[in-house]
This record gives sequence, structure tokens and C-alpha cells, in this order.
Amino acid sequence: MKISGKEGEEIAAKYLEGKGYQILARNYRVKRQEIDIIAHEKDIYIFVEVKSRGSSDFGFPEDFLSPQQEGRIRSAATYYLNEHSISAKDIRFDIVSILKNKDGVEIEHFEDAF
Repeated sequence: MKISGKEGEEIAAKYLEGKGYQILARNYRVKRQEIDIIAHEKDIYIFVEVKSRGSSDFGFPEDFLSPQQEGRIRSAATYYLNEHSISAKDIRFDIVSILKNKDGVEIEHFEDAF
């Protein structure tokens, strides 16, 4: 079963809201960099990369984040914090993995993933 990036991001946002996270931004873009979800919880700013797959035949979604992507996300996060005059001491980079198969949707949340 295929799953679009947009569909995965929607599932992830609802999941995070259900955990009490406040969603501050979705698909935040600066230059060639993008952060799927920016959230806030208990004085922590969380920058979330959503990875979605329709099967685990070729690996799990969370395994498909390259070091280059990590660098771009970190750079965009710094830009976001500066742009909003936020001097956050506590920031975190999470991955939300969405695996959609014939049995439904599996969601895994990796806090402080990189």
C-alpha cells in the first residue's frame, strides 16, 4: 500500500497532538531545506522528520534519513529559531516513522533521533 508524504505528515501531526505536543509549523521551508513538523512541548522545541513507507520490504522508514538530510534539518532549525527570536536551550530532533500496510498504520516515534 502506498502512502504519500503528505498523508504521512498528517498522521504524524495528529499523533503528536494526541501526545500533547503543540504544532507550531508544518512543512517549514528555507532555501533548499525543509522541516516536516515543528512542535513545542514542555519548553522543548522539537524538529520532526516524518518518514513514511508502504512496506518494510526494503527497510524501515526511519532508516532512510541521510547525514545530508540531518544537516539540512539542523540548519533549517537554526534559521527558524533565529527568525522567531527564540533562544531555546532545549531543542530536539525526532523522527516519526509511518508504516502503512494491509493491517493498518504503524507509528513509531524516535525522540532525540539525531
